[in-house]
Amino acid sequence: MKTGQADSADRPLVQQDVQEHRLTDAEYPLLDGSPRMRAIRTVIKNIADTDATVLIRGESGVGKDLVARAIHAASGRCAGPFMKVNCAAIPAELLESELFGHEKGAFTGAHRRKPGQFEFANKGTIYLDEIAEMPLALQAKLLQVLQDFTFWRVGGGPIHVDARVIAATNRDLEDAMSRGEFREDLYYRLSVMEIRVPPLRERREEIPGLATRFLDKFNAQYGRQKELFPETMARLMDYSWPGNVRELENVIRRLVVLPEVEQAIEVLGREGNGPGAAQRPMVTKSLREITRVAARAAERKAIAEVLEHVHWNRAEASRILMVSYKTLLHKIGECGLVPPSRPRF
Repeated sequence: MKTGQADSADRPLVQQDVQEHRLTDAEYPLLDGSPRMRAIRTVIKNIADTDATVLIRGESGVGKDLVARAIHAASGRCAGPFMKVNCAAIPAELLESELFGHEKGAFTGAHRRKPGQFEFANKGTIYLDEIAEMPLALQAKLLQVLQDFTFWRVGGGPIHVDARVIAATNRDLEDAMSRGEFREDLYYRLSVMEIRVPPLRERREEIPGLATRFLDKFNAQYGRQKELFPETMARLMDYSWPGNVRELENVIRRLVVLPEVEQAIEVLGREGNGPGAAQRPMVTKSLREITRVAARAAERKAIAEVLEHVHWNRAEASRILMVSYKTLLHKIGECGLVPPSRPRF
């Protein structure tokens, strides 16, 4: 029996993601933005060093990829590859070969041996996104692989790999199982640990911090100096965000790129007639509340800039900001700020 170890010259259709052993500075604090996300982060720390399969559930754009990479990066496998396969993006007839590989001559057009993603994930993690889109016949083969981590290349012999499996979906799996579109035994095999990522509309307290992070990111990327004014933040807070964090990121990108703020956020709708308006509650915030939201965002940005300037010397930062050391520590935690030297997962 061979142990999966793909040759570097044999490239799969899906790009390898072996460099992402740590979350980026911009991504790391996203797991600290609200009590519900901090609870998910605690779960990640507890399960990271096990080999239990994980099923991540949540709407499109909530950050399921971020959670999957956080699990990998916090685990003992962080030095190994992190392979992502989007089961919805690969034609059904090619998905088996992409996952498990094939031998030369196994079928018409197989001109050479090609290792699959499971082999490339040896000693690391394989992330199966949109798992509910996998054909039933292939679900049965995946179930067998999850039992003993032995599989067969198309036209080849058995191969054993040491890889952790993380799967994700935005579909209602219970409904899919009742319709016979997803195997119940595979569901129970995948969901040894299950993490549900809440939609952004259920963690609105994250919006100011997320918007500020994305603003800083795109200002740096495009060489701009755009700001988030109170009226803009108010519209961001009042929107229902059907596209979740990904939609918010795209809106902030437009805000930075386009010359007029109104052009950038017109997707949020005018006079209650935009996307998601039926789901959006009426604007009931007072001017005082709107100002408070903007003040929190400005406060967070100011604290972050001072901390960076003094290389995270908190005593010096408290002196510059003219607040007590204890107050500064409270503000740092409240804003979800993390020092660069802190271990990341």
